[in-house]
Amino acid sequence: MAGDAEEPGSRRSRGLDRAFEILEFLRVRREALRPNEIAVAIGAPRSSVYELVNLLLRHGMLEYQGDDGRVFLGRRLYFLGTAYSEHFDLMRECETMLTRLAKETRETAQMCLLEGNKYTVAMMREGVRAFRISSNIGELVPIPWTASGRLLVSHLSDAEILDFIPAEDFVLPNGETLDTATFLAEVRQAAAEGYFSFHSAVENFTYCFAVPVRQADGSFVATLCLVAPKEDGLRNRDSYLNSLLTAAEELSERLGYSPGTRRVNG
Repeated sequence: MAGDAEEPGSRRSRGLDRAFEILEFLRVRREALRPNEIAVAIGAPRSSVYELVNLLLRHGMLEYQGDDGRVFLGRRLYFLGTAYSEHFDLMRECETMLTRLAKETRETAQMCLLEGNKYTVAMMREGVRAFRISSNIGELVPIPWTASGRLLVSHLSDAEILDFIPAEDFVLPNGETLDTATFLAEVRQAAAEGYFSFHSAVENFTYCFAVPVRQADGSFVATLCLVAPKEDGLRNRDSYLNSLLTAAEELSERLGYSPGTRRVNG
């Protein structure tokens, strides 16, 4: 009897999990799909996917795109995201900080986070130079491809890092495989120095800088980044890093952390 009493709640829980899976799948795919295509892609029964899609449509979480039954994320999610960004100090404070960094350095400034076991750009301001570098907001990128990733996993042990990051994510865009021992050494270096910079593994004409944003307990909650043309990045390395460190320290203080100011001298 006890098991029977728990069944409705258990079914609702599984239904919620599946609904969130549908929303996340569409967010990552970034294209409208028919419910049967979604069901095949996520390996779910068509009947339950159709039922949940209809529920999400009724609540404005999904909307029809075109006249062939394809659905995509609904505008109600936009309003939920707006409410979140207005309430969450990190997102609100970052907007001003990224604008300042882009104006001060003339380079593209980003705020980056972990999304599951991937890296993503959560917010971005393009630089004012004629040649601009940009990224797709919300696109999921393997952690080892990024400067930020080395900082954002630095709280984990070596074994935890290798368990957390899929083995295939160590294969770089050029087809080469990044040695895991090298990656782990760079993670520890980034944590010790409080920043990481390198030639981008994604675009070989760019140079990337990342510094951590800390929350009140000192843990890294995000990174502030600059992405510059390689020559400018190398020439202005110290000034760019100092601008980032200053901005990240100010942002961390607003989140309740009390750092000691650091400067880079080349």
